[in-house]
Amino acid sequence: MPEFITPPPVEPGDTVAVVAPASNAPESARFVYDLGLERMRERFDLDPVEYPTATADPEWLAEHPNARAEDIMDAFRDPDVSAVIANIGGHDQISVLPHLDGDVLRDNPTRFYGYSDNTNLALFLWNRGIVSYYGGSTLLEYAMDGEMFDYTERYLRRALFEDSLGEWDEAPVFTDEAGDWEDPESIETPREIERSDGRTWRGGERTVSGRVWGGCHAVLVEQFLADRYLPDPDALNGAVLAFETSELIPDPSVVGANLRALGERGLLERFDGVLVGRAPARSHAEAHPPEWRASYRERLRDAIADVLEAYNPDAPVVFDCEFGHTYPTCPVPIGGEVEIDPSTESIRFP
Repeated sequence: MPEFITPPPVEPGDTVAVVAPASNAPESARFVYDLGLERMRERFDLDPVEYPTATADPEWLAEHPNARAEDIMDAFRDPDVSAVIANIGGHDQISVLPHLDGDVLRDNPTRFYGYSDNTNLALFLWNRGIVSYYGGSTLLEYAMDGEMFDYTERYLRRALFEDSLGEWDEAPVFTDEAGDWEDPESIETPREIERSDGRTWRGGERTVSGRVWGGCHAVLVEQFLADRYLPDPDALNGAVLAFETSELIPDPSVVGANLRALGERGLLERFDGVLVGRAPARSHAEAHPPEWRASYRERLRDAIADVLEAYNPDAPVVFDCEFGHTYPTCPVPIGGEVEIDPSTESIRFP
């Protein structure tokens, strides 16, 4: 395992780079992007600087992975930039990784915030011992419809301005409703929220601690298929696996099969604990009633827990954690240390 660095905290008034290392929303949704920048300035006292990819056409970005890599490296190199914030996820960021110079990133450690397809960059940074944050994207957390969740703001502030996140409390409510990026007036109306039943604890009962590794389930599958950017398996010994299933709403049996393959490779047994983000059960493409959504999440929990019981029964497994594609979120430090205590059902980032 590399020697890890947590980049220095951001200070109020600092410059932050806004980039699109994955993708962008279409120009028709520019109002969402503008809201995200406005809240960076007004709620967090940040000075967002838009890098070339930040406002580039999504189709152009797909054709220019080298330009996305250049923006990332330029932002890290800039001594006036205290943080790098990704606009949103995407589906092809793995094609950016060959264009990155790992030495540039390692020599200029800067706090990076992004989720979903940005798992690729987070794991690239992990391999070089740089802690990054899974969450805090321009078009999602900052530009949440109506108002930012207080919960999101609290943990985003810690991820920006503090050395550690501390205790990771449960959120009382959540939403998996997709935003309406067609109607500019939609951002005035909060998304439909549901009362949270809290986290679900399965697996082992011992207290564990380790460095977080993981991200979006679909991207992890892609990473294992490519097998070009994975750490040495021994580097995962004692780590904590964190993953979430995104808005793709994968069949629970498929998620279980993917995890089973990792178990057969001897990888699941290396993790001391597992954190699973609360699963979205609806999206722009799929609308499901509340009963179906609750049933889906339970089937997904069971599928994941069954595989972990077979390959790593001693590892505590915590479901419905606040990261990923449901909101509110906490920016989980990929590469940062975490403590999981089943006896008190508590999670802490020291």
